[in-house]
Amino acid sequence: MSLILTIFALVLFAELISWIGHSVLLDLAWGLCCRILYSASITRQRKLKTELLTTKKELLQTSAQDQFAKWAKLRRSVDKRLAELEKLNSELALQKTAFSVKFNSLVWILTTGLQFVIGWWYRRSAVFYLPPGWFGPLTWWLALPFAPKGSVSVGVWQLACRRVIKVGERTVKAFIMDPGATEERVGSDGSPTTSDTAKAS
Repeated sequence: MSLILTIFALVLFAELISWIGHSVLLDLAWGLCCRILYSASITRQRKLKTELLTTKKELLQTSAQDQFAKWAKLRRSVDKRLAELEKLNSELALQKTAFSVKFNSLVWILTTGLQFVIGWWYRRSAVFYLPPGWFGPLTWWLALPFAPKGSVSVGVWQLACRRVIKVGERTVKAFIMDPGATEERVGSDGSPTTSDTAKAS
C-alpha cells in the first residue's frame, strides 16, 4: 500500500474509533473476553445471584420466632453466598481494570502511536508532489517540517485527511439527523416555501 493510502487509512481508523467511542468498544471487547476467558466466572456469578435471590425470598417468608432453626440456616446461607458473590465481583472488577489498561494501550498504539511512528520515519519523504505554481509562495508550508520542496509532507497530509474526514462526518450526521431539510426549503415546483418567503419579506 502506498504511503498516501496508508496514512489516510490510519487517520480514518482513528476517527472511526473516536466516532464509536472508546467506552463502547471497551464494553464490547470485555464482553467478548468474558465469553472466551472468564466464562466459568460469569456463569458462577449468575448462578450465585439467582441462588441468592431465591434464598432471600425464602428467608423473608420464614418466621424467625416460629421457625428459628430454618431461619438461621437460611440466614447463614444468604451470608455465605453474599460473601462469595462479593469476592467474585471484586475479582472480575480487577480483571476488567487490567483488561481496560491493556485495551486502551492497544488502541493508542494502533491509532496515535502508529501515526506518530510513520510521521517520524517518513519525515523527510514526500507523500506526493504538487504541480509547480499551484500554491505560489505557500508551497513551502506544505512540505513542513523536512519534506522536499514542492511536495506534501506526512504531517500536512495527516492534517488534511483528518480535516476532510471530519467534514464528511458532519455532513453525514446532518443528513441523517435532518434528511428533509433541503426538500422543506424548496416547493414541488421549485419555488421557495412559505417560511422562506416570509423570511425574505
